[in-house]
Amino acid sequence: MSFVGGLVIGVVFGLALIVGFVRSENARSKRRTQLAATVAAFARMTVEDSRKILPPQYYPPWVVFSQRQKLNWLNAHLTKIWPFVNEAASELIRASVEPVLEQYRPIILSSLKFSKLTLGTVAPQFTGVSIIEDGKDSITMELEMNWDGNPSIILDIKTRLGLALPVQVKDIGFTGVFRLIFKPLVEEIPCFGAVSYSLRQKKKLDFTLKVIGGDISAIPGLYGAIEETIRDAVEDSITWPVRKIVPILPGDYSDLELKPVGILEVKLVQAKELTNKDLIGKSDPYAVLYVRPIRARMKSSKIINNDLNPIWNEHFEFVVEDATTQHLVVRIYDDEGLQASELIGCAQVQLRELEPGKVKDVWLKLVKDLDVQRDNKNRGQVHLELLYYPFGMTNGFVNPFSSNNSLTSLEKVLKGSMNEVDINENGKDITEKKRDVIIRGVLSVTVISAEDLPPADLMGKADPYVVLTMKKSGTKKKTRVVNDSLNPEWNQTFDFVVEDGLHDMLILEIWDHDTFGKDYMGRCILTLTRVILEGEYNDQFQLDGAKSGIINLQLKWLPQHIYRDS
Repeated sequence: MSFVGGLVIGVVFGLALIVGFVRSENARSKRRTQLAATVAAFARMTVEDSRKILPPQYYPPWVVFSQRQKLNWLNAHLTKIWPFVNEAASELIRASVEPVLEQYRPIILSSLKFSKLTLGTVAPQFTGVSIIEDGKDSITMELEMNWDGNPSIILDIKTRLGLALPVQVKDIGFTGVFRLIFKPLVEEIPCFGAVSYSLRQKKKLDFTLKVIGGDISAIPGLYGAIEETIRDAVEDSITWPVRKIVPILPGDYSDLELKPVGILEVKLVQAKELTNKDLIGKSDPYAVLYVRPIRARMKSSKIINNDLNPIWNEHFEFVVEDATTQHLVVRIYDDEGLQASELIGCAQVQLRELEPGKVKDVWLKLVKDLDVQRDNKNRGQVHLELLYYPFGMTNGFVNPFSSNNSLTSLEKVLKGSMNEVDINENGKDITEKKRDVIIRGVLSVTVISAEDLPPADLMGKADPYVVLTMKKSGTKKKTRVVNDSLNPEWNQTFDFVVEDGLHDMLILEIWDHDTFGKDYMGRCILTLTRVILEGEYNDQFQLDGAKSGIINLQLKWLPQHIYRDS
């Protein structure tokens, strides 16, 4: 009996082991299948999928997503065919760049042409390529290129004094990104109607100039004038959004040409906490602004002497050709008189971040170099108001800076046949004489309250009041004093008659009232652009020059437009 019982138990135990082993293997097989499916799913993931799963702030610093592919095969073939490419490219460059050189020719020269132009025997090297999806009607390819070539480029220049000088351009070093746009896509071979090319980004352009058989420094200012002309010619002739169009199949490709699409209005309001570049006294800051970095389109502000918190309140206007890729650059310099100005810092705004027809008020942190992502040093901030409006905007928006605002009947009689200046959709001035838009009206300011003001006395309290000043007229008004409060409520309304609303500013300063004087607690500077556009708004504003604190305001505007000749 014991033998039979042992046999049964052994059989049962053996069957249990077999069943357990089978189930374990099935489970392992299922897990392997699931893991394989997961790995396959990860293999099909795009960069965009990865960014959705893991936000950028959680990436380790060594993680870089790149869509660029190496192009060793292209470089090998380009080296072989370079002699033929050199011949064709040299003629293309001569034909396209020489007219631009003449356009930017310095006043000290009477002629500036190429007497010789070949790109040498060293082919450029393409270090990467990326494809940008533009939709169904085009393909955009961006090629990153390095070139340390040995070209033979000789400029034939003639001075106003009749002196002819052959100037050689040597030691060219170039790094940039070229953009190729294949558009429109068609069914006929080669499957696209035209190709457009442009220098999407110029990272480096170095070269030296030498007079053949002489010294270029013998003529003061000549080297700098020619160098600046060459750089301007490159920027204006091929740098994006400028593009050259090469038709492949017969057709009308005028829609691919560069055209102005809108106007960017920029108000340079102020800057604060700028780095001091002077050993004695303070910096003398001024700003240079541009959308395209060519001389004719760069704007400079006035110089504010001995001030690290300058207030400019200046208005500038820029033509926009491509709102999706262009950006506004602001560079703040310290004026050094006869010496070269020293850069304090720079910043930029992508135009695609702006909502057409709506004013954007921004504070931008200044950095040393726009290409350097990490810059922890505090170089100051710059305050801008930005307004982008495309041509043909028909949603009822009226640009207050435009000289096209309709006049009343009385104003038409008073102004008579006054000329205007405007920019049409081809980017050209309609007339020659400019007029300034003057917006007169009444500004009503309600000082509602303040919050989280910094303590101003030994008891950790303050007795705050607000002084309101219109910058152009100097008109001042002030609220009552609220005793022992860091969160005062005033609810007082003040009216100001404003003669020039687009160029005036409202300055609000908060002071602590003392028996024997007063202590400064912070300020807020506002332009009137937003209230002119919106008519009325409520908002809260951070105090400058204070560790903490905000002020709550309501602003209303009752307008009256007039115009004057500039």
